[in-house]
Amino acid sequence: MIAEGIYNTGLQLYKAGVHLAAFAGKAKARRWLEGRHNWRLRMQQDGVGTHPVIWVHAASLGEFEQGRPVLEAIRAAWPSYKILLTFFSPSGYEVRKDYKGADYVYYLPLDTSRNARNFLDIVQPALAIFIKYEFWYHYLTALHQRNIPTLLVSGIFRPDQVFFKGYGNMFRRLLQQLTHIFVQNDASLELLREIGLQNCSVSGDTRFDRVATLLDEHRELPEISVFAGKSRLVVAGSTWPADEKVLSDWWKEKEETDIKLILAPHEIHDSHIQSILALFPGAQLFSGLKTGGGNGSDVLIIDNIGMLTALYRYAVITYVGGGFDKDGVHNVLEPAVYSKPVIIGPEFAKYFEAVELVAAGGALVVHNYRNLHTYMEMLLADTASYASVAGIAGSYVAANTGATRKVLDYIQEKRFLSNE
Repeated sequence: MIAEGIYNTGLQLYKAGVHLAAFAGKAKARRWLEGRHNWRLRMQQDGVGTHPVIWVHAASLGEFEQGRPVLEAIRAAWPSYKILLTFFSPSGYEVRKDYKGADYVYYLPLDTSRNARNFLDIVQPALAIFIKYEFWYHYLTALHQRNIPTLLVSGIFRPDQVFFKGYGNMFRRLLQQLTHIFVQNDASLELLREIGLQNCSVSGDTRFDRVATLLDEHRELPEISVFAGKSRLVVAGSTWPADEKVLSDWWKEKEETDIKLILAPHEIHDSHIQSILALFPGAQLFSGLKTGGGNGSDVLIIDNIGMLTALYRYAVITYVGGGFDKDGVHNVLEPAVYSKPVIIGPEFAKYFEAVELVAAGGALVVHNYRNLHTYMEMLLADTASYASVAGIAGSYVAANTGATRKVLDYIQEKRFLSNE
């Protein structure tokens, strides 16, 4: 098959590129390779496959958090099964490799025919679940050939994807081979129906269920409370350089004296942290604050990963980054669940939850620092406007929970798993 040959060649070129990047000293590429070294032996030594297994795959950290409610609900409903969690990206694996909700956590081996065959020979999953996307040809084909039930959860589809192109036959067949596709919205369902798929339904987005659980976690960050003092906090999460420039320009002209700013950048490598410090002279790092080295600055830079979801709880106003980059805005649901006003940049059209939140009035869109200044002034000074935007944000999340329950009901109805 020509398409399969092109696909396999592309994978090998990708692998070669990773090797070159690792040789050039790129840490992420090195982790990608090292994490897959001797994977067969490690899985066998860990006893994978000696007990019934449910396999859950997430591309990276964001997809893991999206699928986490389903994973944890399955674990509670069928405790006799072991949970195998795989990641493609180091940014997911390195953060969640010690996740207690799974019995085994690994990198997914590269999608070759031999790897897929060996992987499934070892794992022998009773059920496979892929989160949002990651349509790996050889894995999905091997799962189908072995009649292993395979679900896609929280899928999202757009007309510009390969499935809906004239040359997308191979990938359309992969969708047909899936046992069921749970999509986030009606637009995705309609696209799948137009190419003849019937193995699909709208469940909603499991991210709503995930962020809803944050309200019950009550994770305390005492250093943040100390930093805030009696000031109001603006928390900017998952920021990129373009976001940080806009925030810096606003910060220089802000009129309020009782606010402090926390930036949690998407990437925390040294060069990025240094660029933020250049924009905010005198700002302090969380690592220094945590060790008692705070300098009294009103700007705090979070130089670690894993705090952001708890950090939003402390905010009066939140800013979600990514909206000035072509890939688009990051997760707006994490701050919205706390009933906090959300401010984002203009690139959000690919994310239906951001589109809906903006349309409802729970998120405000800025194109430059002047817009940001206007909205900040309004929210900080006008209690009625603040209450309206904040209330809409929280209500939007609460109204869209329930996707996890639909997935579990389907698994129970089809009896994919034993209740023994």
